[in-house]
Amino acid sequence: MPARPYWQGQIRLALVSIPVEIYPATESGAQIAFHQIHEPTGKRIRYEKVVPGLGPVDADDIVKGYEIDKGDYVLLEPEEIEGVKLESKKTLDLIQFVSADEVDALYFERPYYVVPADELAGEAFVVMREALRRTRRVGIGQLVMRGREYLVALKPCGRGMMLETLRYADEVRRAQGYFRDVPDGKPDPELLDLAETLIDRKTAPFDADRFHDRYEDALLRLIEKKKAQGGRIIEEASEDKPARRGGNVLDLMAALKKSVGKAGKDDAPPKPARKRTPKARSAPHPRKRA
Repeated sequence: MPARPYWQGQIRLALVSIPVEIYPATESGAQIAFHQIHEPTGKRIRYEKVVPGLGPVDADDIVKGYEIDKGDYVLLEPEEIEGVKLESKKTLDLIQFVSADEVDALYFERPYYVVPADELAGEAFVVMREALRRTRRVGIGQLVMRGREYLVALKPCGRGMMLETLRYADEVRRAQGYFRDVPDGKPDPELLDLAETLIDRKTAPFDADRFHDRYEDALLRLIEKKKAQGGRIIEEASEDKPARRGGNVLDLMAALKKSVGKAGKDDAPPKPARKRTPKARSAPHPRKRA
């Protein structure tokens, strides 16, 4: 467990308060990052902050601005922005409970592990966890972290609990505009049966360790090859062939039947993810292709 919690405070339900600590449940992957390099010198390109018609400006002269009309800004000083930050009350008030499947996955944003802050909080923590589990409910509340107020959901997670920040309603795009042209008729029963058979054959418990980022692996191999070959350009033919797009129901029927027949042969699970340690980024930057 990390030595320092992301947030410390108490979960409060009516007159019951439970001291807890919150830790991030995820971490940023070791993704490969590229820099822009001036090829003739091999030096990294830097960016200057400039004003059109004036040139480079001093960092002390830069303030934040909110655009109210095209080219018209309301300027805000750092002290003014700091002044509206919310003071953390160190309390998460659970103000509502909803069914566990009632909140659309679209609203969930970032997960955190919640643990009791000390041994004295353990009993109340377990009672809260089991009550949520037995009622299949999720607690909803608002929590101030680092000056911002978050909408959050609290639910059981193994021996502990999980808190997930939720997107506010105005942050979520409605689906109707995107799905308007999707056909709403009933599919062909035979096609539907074939699709269900294919899904059944490929159904298995979810295990995240079975999957890994093949693009990141390919980039690491490419970087190692370029490093070994002194930065020479390496061209590799792609093994992936574009899928043929069927133009009618017969094509879909044939594809589903072929897939159902093939599913039993090709259902070997993906290889487990391996721990990747990115190499030092001292290799020359690949030449860009037009």
